[in-house]
Amino acid sequence: MPSLTTLRTAALAAVLALAALQAPTQALAETDIRFTLDWKYQGPTAAFLVAADKGFYAEEGLDVTIDSGNGSAGAVTRVASGAYQMGFADINALVDFNVQNPGQSVKAVMMAYDAAPFSIFTLKKNNIEKVEDLAGRKLGAPVFDASYKLFPAFAHETGIDDKSVERVNMDPALRETMLVQGQVDFISGHFFSSMLDLKSKGVKEEDITYFLYADYGMDFYGNAVIASGSFIAEHPDAIAGFLRATLRGWKDIIADPEGAIEIVAKFDPLIDKALELERLQLALKVNVLTPHVQQNGIGDVEQARLTNSIAQLALAYGLKETPEAAAIWTSEFLPPAEERKLSQ
Repeated sequence: MPSLTTLRTAALAAVLALAALQAPTQALAETDIRFTLDWKYQGPTAAFLVAADKGFYAEEGLDVTIDSGNGSAGAVTRVASGAYQMGFADINALVDFNVQNPGQSVKAVMMAYDAAPFSIFTLKKNNIEKVEDLAGRKLGAPVFDASYKLFPAFAHETGIDDKSVERVNMDPALRETMLVQGQVDFISGHFFSSMLDLKSKGVKEEDITYFLYADYGMDFYGNAVIASGSFIAEHPDAIAGFLRATLRGWKDIIADPEGAIEIVAKFDPLIDKALELERLQLALKVNVLTPHVQQNGIGDVEQARLTNSIAQLALAYGLKETPEAAAIWTSEFLPPAEERKLSQ
């Protein structure tokens, strides 16, 4: 009969062997996620950067890499191609992509901008006082700008002759400069971007005229977290974990916006911290913390509103079909509504 010491030694060896077998399994269980932003590292995307920097994603067993982007259309394409598993993009660009590319399904899984930031900007000196004054004038914007892509829908809703508006496309860095220099009559852009970029170029706020698409019957949603169809099918738990961690990021940046900007500066040391803080606060006030979000929490959508906006988009874009909301959106990975409440 083996001695007690021998039995203890054998038991210890078995435990150590089991631990050795489990260790690589646990390491392999960590899921890699390449995440693409729609644009540069800025204040409004701080929730993701904070979640990465403070280890919220790591605590969910995720190894998340966050890259800057070159527009929502590009972000959707990156995710659809498989180069990125998840991203941050305008849900309307997602609708357009899915219709144009059947079989490469991408879905939105968490809404961030309950109120879309789509806008038109001009200067008082251009004598554009009302929407009708845009007809026959010159619009400038990057070709992939979401507000630019949606301008035909805006024109349709407001009765402007879309074909009467001359288009000038330029690099994003030149958009506000060309307006200030008078090379274009008006520009399109996100409210929290173009407004602040014009002010940073010395334009006084009282000298700026702007038109928010949302004020003209275009009740669109804005940017959302998106994921590829294959990643949704293969890693549902990872998506749920990513959203839990991102929710912590949103709560963190609302509680400490100044600290959030310090983290954004880790990703891009060249940012203007004061400008990005103002950009973050403006985005939170206008686009994120809407009355609906304050009452119901961040992340989910109203199905009727989403369905209506998809139909509106399909009509304006002349899409060959109007997709069902379920083909674009799923809320199955969101944390419970009570957990998604945000306090200012």
